[in-house]
Amino acid sequence: MNKQQLAAKIWASANKMRSKIEPNEYKDYILGFIFYKYLSEQEEKYFYSQGATKEDLPALTEEDAEILGMMRNNLGYFIGYKDLFSTWLNLGHDFSVDNVLTALSAFDRLVDDSHSKVFDGIFNTLQTGISKLGNSTASQTKAVSDLIHLIDEIPMDDKQDYDVLGYIYEYLISQFASNAGKKAGEFYTPHEVSLLMSEIIAEHLSRRNHIEIYDPTSGSGSLLINIGKTAAKHGVPAESIKYYAQELVQATYNLTRMNLIMRGIRVDNIETRNDDTLARDWPWFDEKDPDGTYEPLFVDAVVSNPPYSQNWDPDGKETDPRFSSYGIAPKSKADYAFLLHCLFHLKPDGVMTIVLPHGVLFRGDQEGVIRRNLVEHHNIEAIIGLPANIFYGTGIPTIIMVLHKPQTGDDGSILIVDASKGFEKDGKNNKLRSSDIKRIVDVVRTRKDIEKFARVVPIDEVRANDYNLNIPRYVDSSEDPETWDIYATMFGGVPTSELDKLNDYWKVFPGLRKHLFSEDGRTAELVVDDVAEAVASHESIQTYQHQCTKAFESFDSYLYEELIEEPSLVHIASEEEHIADDVFERLSSVPLVDKYVAYQALDDQWEGIAADLETIQTEGFDAVRQVDQNMISKKKGDTEVEEQDKNNPWKGHVLPFGLVQEYLLTDELAAVNAMSDRLNQIASSYSDLISEISDESLENASFMKDGGEEFDFKKLPAALEEELASFDAELNALLGYRKLVDEKCSLQEQLNFIAKHPEVAWDAMKPARDGSYPKRAVAARITEVQTRITVPEDSLASTLGKALSLNTEETKIKKAEKTARMELIEHTKAAIEGVTDEQALELLHRKWVTPLVERLQQLPSEVVDGFVKRIQALCDKYASTLPDLDRQIRDTERELCDMLGDLTGNENDMAGIHELQRLLMGDFDA
Repeated sequence: MNKQQLAAKIWASANKMRSKIEPNEYKDYILGFIFYKYLSEQEEKYFYSQGATKEDLPALTEEDAEILGMMRNNLGYFIGYKDLFSTWLNLGHDFSVDNVLTALSAFDRLVDDSHSKVFDGIFNTLQTGISKLGNSTASQTKAVSDLIHLIDEIPMDDKQDYDVLGYIYEYLISQFASNAGKKAGEFYTPHEVSLLMSEIIAEHLSRRNHIEIYDPTSGSGSLLINIGKTAAKHGVPAESIKYYAQELVQATYNLTRMNLIMRGIRVDNIETRNDDTLARDWPWFDEKDPDGTYEPLFVDAVVSNPPYSQNWDPDGKETDPRFSSYGIAPKSKADYAFLLHCLFHLKPDGVMTIVLPHGVLFRGDQEGVIRRNLVEHHNIEAIIGLPANIFYGTGIPTIIMVLHKPQTGDDGSILIVDASKGFEKDGKNNKLRSSDIKRIVDVVRTRKDIEKFARVVPIDEVRANDYNLNIPRYVDSSEDPETWDIYATMFGGVPTSELDKLNDYWKVFPGLRKHLFSEDGRTAELVVDDVAEAVASHESIQTYQHQCTKAFESFDSYLYEELIEEPSLVHIASEEEHIADDVFERLSSVPLVDKYVAYQALDDQWEGIAADLETIQTEGFDAVRQVDQNMISKKKGDTEVEEQDKNNPWKGHVLPFGLVQEYLLTDELAAVNAMSDRLNQIASSYSDLISEISDESLENASFMKDGGEEFDFKKLPAALEEELASFDAELNALLGYRKLVDEKCSLQEQLNFIAKHPEVAWDAMKPARDGSYPKRAVAARITEVQTRITVPEDSLASTLGKALSLNTEETKIKKAEKTARMELIEHTKAAIEGVTDEQALELLHRKWVTPLVERLQQLPSEVVDGFVKRIQALCDKYASTLPDLDRQIRDTERELCDMLGDLTGNENDMAGIHELQRLLMGDFDA
């Protein structure tokens, strides 16, 4: 399975295994064990690189000074053979939680001094928390054993697996955060916010040969990691990025270190610190002589998502170089203290992004002073208002502020962006889409005014507003209120002023306005019967659509060259932006289409493309020919087990079965679909037949299941026989005779019955030696008689007969469809495994390229459809004038008066009715 599927599977299992343990605590256990596995496998990998084999692993003991020294010098730590993650797995039933506790204790003791700042105490949270996994050694052992077997599925044995490991680690953190309530804010910044901040910073740092980045409230480390990844994508060598992190909470500090190390970042490029950022500033210094050894740290970029409006101790900070030029944040709100700390650590050409609550934009007193100084020092580059409910555990409205040190030629203007409207719902929270991030990053880069979204505000305007930076003062993103033209409301027609608001469309569709409307200056009359048809057939619309088609006519072949010809050579990290640039270039000649809608269409498709490319580049092109077992979870007793799905036993590793069937097994697929369609038709026919049955017949009907919405086909034949018997005397008698046989009545009773019912063609059946008739013969005769009976079309018997006939057909088709479907599955499996390179490339083209091309081709039509809806809404808005509505109301009142006159009642009721009539009639007089 790909990394997304594996991550989801591990989360689902871990979430069940945690039982009653809080998500915020359980994350430390599973993430700690993931990290331990990573370190174990890194040690094994290094050992093998020195010429050792698997058989040599038992030689990894601390008693061997040479091996111990080699590992500590090169890795910074040492794990003995008995403490390796793989050894734990091999112990089987002999494994105990004591193995883990002993190993974690040994790890701390054997960390090399030169790497102590990275590894010291990194497993403290895991070590002290294991006792919460059970109330006995046995229960703790089982819980730990389940965890390490689950974690064993995560690949960590290849450099390409850093992304898989990192993705799963980040995914688990995000899932724990979504379930951790307010505690989530301590360790997690949503990936989309992190990505937005990283993209803004990477724009400033692109093409630098070496950068240093710093997060003073690092949490899980995701912000730093995303900056590093994004900067590398923008041309900064990954090995030339130095990471600095500081975090107050020890458990969260451990997450930072683990996350950075597991991303394959060189340990020498990691500097971390567990301390109070505001109380004890960076960097490392000699604890015995902090003042004498203190040296400030200045970096290329700082990123932070600090705790909002937290209390802090400002005593003695007046001379602190971080704050002395700007002011001291109030004791009850440390927001600006964190901001100034970050700003202080920037190099002259550095950049920072920080998440803060909206209040920092307008709160007064000390914060107002700091804000004024930031403005006057030209530190604030941009303010970005985020959607509400975007962070886990809090609905506080937040912003991202982008700042830098004073720049030569900077006029002090501030870009203010209201991005609060751009998001999608994700459960209880809101989430930035890729197109939202792209839109924000682009406007930060270009610093262009965009109506209702962004505006570059001159410093003089900020001064005039007394340094209040509240976003609505400068950017109004609210929807325009609905207005009504009084003249058009009274006399009819569509106001030309409202048609003028569609000028962006009229410019692109020349002649269309005159085609749709006749104008007299103030108002316009619609002159076509069908707006949609009139628009679609107009020459300007056809020209527009042709223009759009032409812009993308070579896009399919372009994507084929980019993605399909050599998928193993595609640079996954940068390819999406490369394609996006091409899409934007094509759309530059296509008016009205929102390029960010197109970008979202690309991104929606890209996730699947990137996953496939990653698979092909990691496993080789033969991965497209791989078919995997389709495993599902089933509960057996108290435990869940995985087993192969019987109905859909296989799935393509890269190529979906459905796509392969459409392309290579067209006829077989059509045959199966035809049977499925017929089964759907039959199901629909059952509903139609039930609707034909009278309520009287349905009441307590034996042929219906409980609820009266489905036929009971086990009881339907008997019910049909009874209904048919009312139309045919022989059938009625035969049913009576069968009852005697079923009840095992005497021979004489049967013979008497035969004698009394000459209407039955007894000679049409072969009697037994004693003159009676066997049950089988009677049943055959009943069936034969039923076939000759003609009943009225609207009778219950006719309806039940149709239902039974359909059920017979349904049973046959279901059996045939199941056989054909299973054969199709096996043929699809064989087709994938035997696909040629040419066929595989064509299938990848159909999976990756075709849906994207088709989606982009829909965008111009959506523009036209949206335009038609606006025109129709305008026409509907003024379709009825106020006098028309008044007449309609009066007519309705007259009708009501007439109906009131027909009512009867007691004296009080009639008095009330007469008074109501008088009021209504008074309206008529007026």
